[in-house]
Amino acid sequence: MAEILRFRNARGELVEVESVPATRLKNEPGSIIEKVLTGGAVAITRHDAPKAVLLSYDDFVSLAQAREPGLGALTSQFDALLEAMQAPGSRKAVASAFEAPPAALGAAAVRAAAKDRPAARPRAAAARAVKRRKAGKAG
Repeated sequence: MAEILRFRNARGELVEVESVPATRLKNEPGSIIEKVLTGGAVAITRHDAPKAVLLSYDDFVSLAQAREPGLGALTSQFDALLEAMQAPGSRKAVASAFEAPPAALGAAAVRAAAKDRPAARPRAAAARAVKRRKAGKAG
């Protein structure tokens, strides 16, 4: 049994998404578009599997805006990050990073990257590096 899909349209109404075969959309585009424009949505199917959804422009805009954080939320995130960066420990770490020599920064980056990789990968990379060095000396 197919799952019944519902969504809240731009007018705030909870509407059921009707499934329509792609061939019906091809043969009756006007009636399908009319259904969408009256506040509905249509799932276009191919071989009974949903492949796309047709909805009104207002509904699309509403969904797109719901995915984007508002300016207030972004401002709060920025303020929190800025405040954390002003803490004494953070200030000291930033100053230390700016004063560090390039080799120290490179070594710290390698250590940080190694923490994120599975254990087998650094060993394999080291083995490849040894092979490259040996090949360079032999040639």
